[in-house]
Amino acid sequence: MGRADERRARQQDARRTGRKGGIRRFFTLRKLLGTFFVLCLLGMGGLFVLYLVVPVPSANAQAEMQSNVYKYSDGTILARTGQVNREIVGLEKIPKQVQHTFVAAENKSFYKDNGIDLKGTARGVINTLSGKGRQGGSTITQQYVKNYYLNQDQTVTRKLKELVISLKVDRQKKKDEILAGYINTSYYGRGAYGIQAAAQAYYGVDASKLGVAQGAYLASLLQAPNQYNWSEATANGKKLVTERWNYVLDNMVGQHWLDASERSGLTFPVPREPKAAPGMEGQTGYLVEAAQDELARQGVDKADIARGGWTITLNIDRKRQQSLVKAVDRELESKIDRKKNTTDATVQAGATSVDPKTGRVVALYGGTGATEHWISNATRSDYQPASTFKPLVLTSALENGAETQDGRRIDTGTIYDGTSKRPVVGSDTPFAPENEDDEDYGDVTVQTAMNQSINSVFAQMVVDVDPAAVKKTALAMGMRDKGFPERPAITLGTMNASTWDMAGVYATLDNHGKKITPSIVKSAEHKDRTVELADPVGTQVVERETADTVTHVLQGVVDNGSGRAADTTDYDAAGKTGTSENNKSAWFAGYTPQLTTVVALFGESPKEGGGQVTLTGTANSGRANGGGFPARIWADYTRGALGGGSDAQFDLDVTQPVKPTPTVEPSTPTPTPTPTPTPSESETTSPEPEPSDTTTGPESPEPSITLPTAPEPSDDVTPTDGGGESDGFPGDGPTNSRRPLFGQ
Repeated sequence: MGRADERRARQQDARRTGRKGGIRRFFTLRKLLGTFFVLCLLGMGGLFVLYLVVPVPSANAQAEMQSNVYKYSDGTILARTGQVNREIVGLEKIPKQVQHTFVAAENKSFYKDNGIDLKGTARGVINTLSGKGRQGGSTITQQYVKNYYLNQDQTVTRKLKELVISLKVDRQKKKDEILAGYINTSYYGRGAYGIQAAAQAYYGVDASKLGVAQGAYLASLLQAPNQYNWSEATANGKKLVTERWNYVLDNMVGQHWLDASERSGLTFPVPREPKAAPGMEGQTGYLVEAAQDELARQGVDKADIARGGWTITLNIDRKRQQSLVKAVDRELESKIDRKKNTTDATVQAGATSVDPKTGRVVALYGGTGATEHWISNATRSDYQPASTFKPLVLTSALENGAETQDGRRIDTGTIYDGTSKRPVVGSDTPFAPENEDDEDYGDVTVQTAMNQSINSVFAQMVVDVDPAAVKKTALAMGMRDKGFPERPAITLGTMNASTWDMAGVYATLDNHGKKITPSIVKSAEHKDRTVELADPVGTQVVERETADTVTHVLQGVVDNGSGRAADTTDYDAAGKTGTSENNKSAWFAGYTPQLTTVVALFGESPKEGGGQVTLTGTANSGRANGGGFPARIWADYTRGALGGGSDAQFDLDVTQPVKPTPTVEPSTPTPTPTPTPTPSESETTSPEPEPSDTTTGPESPEPSITLPTAPEPSDDVTPTDGGGESDGFPGDGPTNSRRPLFGQ
């Protein structure tokens, strides 16, 4: 290599080294540290400027409280809520240990810190920027500032203001003053702002009378007031709030605010049942609560609603609502004596009525009055729907192309063995339910089994379809997974459901298999926002032919079966009765082409804490079965809601199955196996009725009827209902055979 080449090489190396050296010189540790400190100074300077320019504003918590207006679907006023449920109490009136529960729950360093938590605030800002919403820590002072001076907006600007104002407030006010403000401005659920309103709402006492266990629950509520509200909480919500209650008390022990021996003796203080606020009398409270619950499902926090400023229009039709209330009064309340008859005193009625084409809840009956019985019987889901579930078993069978154990396709004319206590074939879980009065029906069609609600037939059918497949169909149609085991006993409706749930399920059948999710809210508007509501009409969840075939079968129940009390020439109807174990609930779920309505009676002890009791003896008439009071209420309401009746007919897309005839022996019916012992109650959830529980009295006579085209060995039958209980024929009018029925 020549000297010229060496020189050029050295020059190139020097240039490369210079560039690297320049980069290294630029990113030296000294410069990085300097940059960091400059940024810190800028940040501190920015906070200092904010501290100077951001004043402590006037209190706005009370000023921002406005009324909410609730309207019927026609725009007329249903209710106006105007008074804030809050009463300010001085900290000196709140027991010291109760004060400490809030500090232990939210901010153990409260008495020592300067009012802010920079780490928690930074986490909150990052979560806000990343769209994670209400996350991140705040001190009691910061939460007080947010409640009392600012608002609940999840923005960086509001978070920075909260930080600065909290620093100022901590310097200007004493810790006890800040704690009192926090306790008196926080939202506790049940429409209660402040500890005094919360103490009354949850325990019926003044704040000064609260015990440490009760205070720990109220302090726990502030993390999630709706989720932790005991009367509305799910099983998981109750578990979480119980864990937080323990966490609060353990923190108190750790801070030496509570003696360990006293802590060990404390038990969870279950709150009392909620009561309606003044102005919520009659059905109003039930309607308002149902609207708030639906908005909560749509993402509107109940605390936001409680602050006011909303105009909420319901789908409730004022005239139909009045018709429903009058129907309950005429067909139930006028016939029972709640003061003199101990059984009558236990009766609770509930109903939900839906437009099957739109999903709108047009009428709702929650009970005798929201101020007397706050739990809505329309939306409660702690009772079993009994045999109103049987149509879903048939729906699943048709939808899945299910076959009997011997390979016959299940349709409305399929022959089943209706022998009482017949053990099911093909299930690992023994199941042999008794028919009402231990009646043996022999070989019957599916249509007649539905008409008479024969337990043994549907017990075998659910096994033929597969309980898991039936459950899947039921959930797709709108039932909720509440106590829903995948066992044969589900055929008798042994899970929990509400009239609201079942109205959605039956409206889905009424709507030709397109899912209906009941909706009571027509619109919800606030000065700052308008809620985008989900469409109550969903997708096709079962084929139209399936839904329409089940509708045709259920017409038979009304025409010739246990639902005859709902039968009239005023409208075209389909439906199903249901009476649960020991007659604790009685149902009628029915529909016309224009209206789907579910009515139920529940036996609830009037004693503190309630509890399910039998309805047997209601109005001194034996069983209050689904074909009695519920069916008559349904018929009375439907007639009024349809303006006296309707000529509309079901537009059904069905395929007529082959009809078996009485003279032809059915081919290979499902065999009856060698009898095995009936499983004990611990092996199955299916109840066995008490033979003495027969329907008596004028309310529910049980005449025999003749089915002229029925292929069964005996035409003279006694109508029955599932769940081990009788639905009877509450009425002795002639059989209505205005249309041919499948399998008959």
